[in-house]
Amino acid sequence: MLRALQLAASPGVPLGPNPRVGCVLLAPDGTIVGEGYHHGAGNPHAEIEALKVAGDLARGATAVVTLEPCNHTGRTGPCSEALIEAGVAKVVVAQRDANPIAEGGLDTLAAAGVEVGHGLLADEARALNPAFTFAHEHARPYVTWKFATTLDGRSAAADGTSRWVSSPAARRDTHLLRALCDTMLVGTNTVEVDDPQLTVRGPDDRPLAHQPLRVVMGERDLDSDRRVFDTAAETLHLRTRDPLEALTSLYREHGRHHVFFEGGPTLAAAFLSAGVVDEVVTYVAPMLLGSGTAAVGDLGIPTISDALRLEITDVTVVGEGTEANVRLKLQPAKGDG
Repeated sequence: MLRALQLAASPGVPLGPNPRVGCVLLAPDGTIVGEGYHHGAGNPHAEIEALKVAGDLARGATAVVTLEPCNHTGRTGPCSEALIEAGVAKVVVAQRDANPIAEGGLDTLAAAGVEVGHGLLADEARALNPAFTFAHEHARPYVTWKFATTLDGRSAAADGTSRWVSSPAARRDTHLLRALCDTMLVGTNTVEVDDPQLTVRGPDDRPLAHQPLRVVMGERDLDSDRRVFDTAAETLHLRTRDPLEALTSLYREHGRHHVFFEGGPTLAAAFLSAGVVDEVVTYVAPMLLGSGTAAVGDLGIPTISDALRLEITDVTVVGEGTEANVRLKLQPAKGDG
């Protein structure tokens, strides 16, 4: 299973929309007769690749797979049926498939007389595809809220200027984090005021070939000349102010698993109040403003004992000298959100 996990995590494999999966086929004497991993949407699944390598040696073999073999026909046929047809005697998986469309592979295998087992290194398998697993278990995407702030919690000065609170090094780091997600989301006010393009750019400051879906959330009409509506990436305008409604739509209708949210203070307060912020990434700049726009709007918290508390998961200094920002990664404390 450790080898299957290693295969699944092969460099260059996309993080979505399909999960990363590895498969190892073992002969009855324990020797490896086939290996494979999923290279991304539209490519053969890990089990199919391993079966092709094994050929006739797959008959009577044990398949060790990081994720339950799929049980539906999409771009490819069901892996559960392929394993049965190949004569595999036993299938051991780490993680059951959380996708309601693809689940049930082990049941199909067992009904055909194949010995099955699951749960071996399940936590490690879940860690391979955290957003995929979260989205299917919660019927909404995982949400990362990113914002930049001064030491006194300001995201913009009193005159409205906000470029740049974060340093160039922090902004380069942000693009690395954006590239890990399949959706970029902001509110209509951010589009109106800041006119962001919301693309993911590489070290040369050029847009990457593959771009996340850009999502603008809010009911107001926007001018078509806003940069978010250019041809650099696909853009969707969700005309709602309800965070859960927006996230549910992104999951059910657009197959999205991980939203990178860069909305302003009002929309941030709405997401926090709805309990749908799963991770917070903030870049703290070593500067003070004393007045200006707060990083988050009113949360309706009247006293310190009711504060929304976050657990720090990582602290990193991004950049050096005058370009240094402190990047904090946090998650809502258990019982909050």
